[in-house]
Amino acid sequence: MTPLQLVVLDMAGTTVRDQHEVEACFTQAAAATGLQAPAERILAVQGQAKRFVFEMLWREQLGPAAATLLPIRVEHSYRVFRDILEAHYRTQPVVPTEGCLELFAFLRSQGIRIALTTGFYREVTDLILQRLGWDAGLDSQHRGASCSLIDLSIASDEVAEGRPAPLLIQKAMRTFGITDPQHVYNVGDTPSDLESARRAGCARSLGVTNGTHSRQQLAQCPNDGLFNSLTELTAHLQAQLVLA
Repeated sequence: MTPLQLVVLDMAGTTVRDQHEVEACFTQAAAATGLQAPAERILAVQGQAKRFVFEMLWREQLGPAAATLLPIRVEHSYRVFRDILEAHYRTQPVVPTEGCLELFAFLRSQGIRIALTTGFYREVTDLILQRLGWDAGLDSQHRGASCSLIDLSIASDEVAEGRPAPLLIQKAMRTFGITDPQHVYNVGDTPSDLESARRAGCARSLGVTNGTHSRQQLAQCPNDGLFNSLTELTAHLQAQLVLA
């Protein structure tokens, strides 16, 4: 088996507990700005860059009028969403998902890099990291030191295209000088997480089913394993190491 060098993990729903709060923030912003966005439609695009999602949904709703109205509508909805989302993360509990810290500790003990990626923009990403204390030791490029809990944080506005494109994973690989994606596992809780790993050519595209999507929903997407939580994933990785 090719040695594992990097594990790329999504934030909200994968490493940061999300009981559909982000969807609620998005729904609230959509309703406040006149965007028709059914709950199942919002769920289907979780994990993607939020500005892109607003643009996609507004384009669908506006039809021919999108040519003139789209920029204004998108900017308004996105600004309202940012205000609602940041207020949520400033005032509500922000906690790791089950088994997250234990997974981090195991990966660090094995010398395996940890990169956190997200569909959020940098400001709210930093807010979440600060609330959790995961920003300790990160430099101006959001890269960790030997004492840091994580090795890298990448936000969706730091790449040309967010998930399901593979650019977040590829940026993490470049940061650590990894050229072969077979040294990389990607872990997420949404179809776009799984698809981005497939497009990047990762050795494993793994999902957790205690985030925003159920096992039944994720099972419909190509994947290399679905786990009830990061606790179960850690046990799986430990067993792999013994067999290697």
